[in-house]
Amino acid sequence: MVESNHPDEQTQSERFQRGWQRLKEVDGKAGEQVVESLQAIAPDLARYVVEFPFGDIYMRPGLDLKSRQIATVAALTALGTAQPQLKIHLRAALNVGCTQEELVEVVMQMAVYAGFPAALNGMAVLKEVLAESSLG
Repeated sequence: MVESNHPDEQTQSERFQRGWQRLKEVDGKAGEQVVESLQAIAPDLARYVVEFPFGDIYMRPGLDLKSRQIATVAALTALGTAQPQLKIHLRAALNVGCTQEELVEVVMQMAVYAGFPAALNGMAVLKEVLAESSLG
């Protein structure tokens, strides 16, 4: 088993531990920071963020991590109200093998289904992420 950095690992469920490992694999430090930032104010929400999406959904065999991140980037872009989460998942998409070109296409595709404002805002977030990662 991969070693966890989570301070309460001994008291967490198997579902949480499985989710924590997948979160670290997908989102790295950014995901860990989101969970840690919730611990003091809403520990149950922090646990839910780990257990359900990462301990359950991201562990399902039907899609690989790259496909899951493409779907997540599309959904967050289409929402148009989730720029902080989009930023984290764009980084995660790069982390699991998505290319800059693929992410540009995913965000552009959302102009058709979510409108130009959502696509333009998503592209601005992508540009920022690429600049930070020195790919853009």
